[in-house]
Amino acid sequence: MQFGMPVLIENKTLKENVDLCRSLGLQFVELNMSFPQYQLKQLEQTDELLHIAEEAGIYYTIHLDENLDIASFNPLIADAYRETVRRTIAVAKKLLPLRDRYGDISQPITLNMHMNHGINVTLPDRIVSLYQCNQENYLQSFREFRSLCDEWIGPAEIMIVIENTDGFRDYEKHAIEILLESPHFGLTWDIGHSKATHEKDLPYLMEQQEHLYHFHIHDGTEDPPKNHQALGDGTIDLKERLALAKARNARCVLETKTIEALRKSVAWLHENTLRD
Repeated sequence: MQFGMPVLIENKTLKENVDLCRSLGLQFVELNMSFPQYQLKQLEQTDELLHIAEEAGIYYTIHLDENLDIASFNPLIADAYRETVRRTIAVAKKLLPLRDRYGDISQPITLNMHMNHGINVTLPDRIVSLYQCNQENYLQSFREFRSLCDEWIGPAEIMIVIENTDGFRDYEKHAIEILLESPHFGLTWDIGHSKATHEKDLPYLMEQQEHLYHFHIHDGTEDPPKNHQALGDGTIDLKERLALAKARNARCVLETKTIEALRKSVAWLHENTLRD
């Protein structure tokens, strides 16, 4: 199995993250475009990214901006996010040779994506989602996005994977199913988010498990709801989740938020003989 780490806020530079990755014996770093150091302008400096990775013998995956909203009612915003995805795919194509040298060529390079819930309106008796109320326009945005991504990715071994966060809304599930009609889209199972929301996404993810290509692995609890804990610090059946990841030939990010928790998680993996 291939295990990696996210960029951590304690590390100020990409090289610090890559050096930590190498020292822990991990295979890749997931670059998060919500961080100021990993905005599109920085990622497009691919010569530097390649050089740093080559020195360490690792590769990269990418986490798209968590605010990404390709269905925004404001076309200027939607177009900006679509253009961001287009240019990020171009970056990923240039980084693919790292995967070929240091990773598993049977696994596509992933661009991890959150579903933006959109704006809610609070009424006296309920909360209404504007995306839910305008569902046809919302879904059409995803049909168009899917077609554009098919064109941008082409034959490259790149996949956009949709991550669960605090529970998929019904309208989001419809949009995801539209995306999954394309071979360029799949799913990420964030097992910590899933646990902290009382496994509300578990039935849907199990129905769609053939589309699971990426896992965010961290421990968590339901009561109180916590996630991003070091492996072994929560109540998740980690061996069961990792067995499914292995069966799906999925790549795993150890998505803790501190260096200490990451070190502890790597030690837990070694102690539980889950790496091969």
